[in-house]
Amino acid sequence: MEISNSVIKHYLKNVMFINGTAYAGKSTMAKMLADKYGLIHCEENYDCVPKELLTQDKHPNLYYTFSVKDWQEFINRTPDAYAKWIFGNTQELIEFEIAYLMSVSKSQKVIVDTNLPVDVLREVADYNQVAIMLSPQSMSVERFFDRDDKDFFKQKIMESENPERTMANFRDCIAKIHSKEIYDEFLTSGFFTIVRESTITDTRAETVETLAKHFRLDFF
Repeated sequence: MEISNSVIKHYLKNVMFINGTAYAGKSTMAKMLADKYGLIHCEENYDCVPKELLTQDKHPNLYYTFSVKDWQEFINRTPDAYAKWIFGNTQELIEFEIAYLMSVSKSQKVIVDTNLPVDVLREVADYNQVAIMLSPQSMSVERFFDRDDKDFFKQKIMESENPERTMANFRDCIAKIHSKEIYDEFLTSGFFTIVRESTITDTRAETVETLAKHFRLDFF
């Protein structure tokens, strides 16, 4: 059975999506908007996948963390292998994320730090439901470990046999998934876009106001 995009779009009418690159402020903005407007907040990598539905054959990327030998294997993959896994996860998550968002947004507005690709978002959401937030590749890579939710990976890197080499490799992995090609795909997606230019100036209040107007949150 297939569900048409028009039906999915109807049932996702209460959802606002933020996508983009690392360290662009996506998580911060989603939380601030949720707090200010009383939205359900689905944070980055929120748990929308019932583990009992995963199979290694159908979901090799989502299943990877169950089959990986240890975290050292995880953090020492090549940039190509890491990027293939990340983008594979994105594709395998689509049906789970859409089904989950349809269920939780039935009677309340939701804001989600989403994994849905822009080509899917074009089919299931209107312009005012989607915002793209971007940061330059240098910022995405250099500031990746400045966030508290990345402390686990930093710890595992420091536990490796050669932390300096492992850190350099992992930064190459992050750079791979934040390539100019990926950046340009977001930038030319046709969706409302905000580019973070600086990590020094605090623009959170201004950006929240801008996003609220875009999402038309002041009208509900």
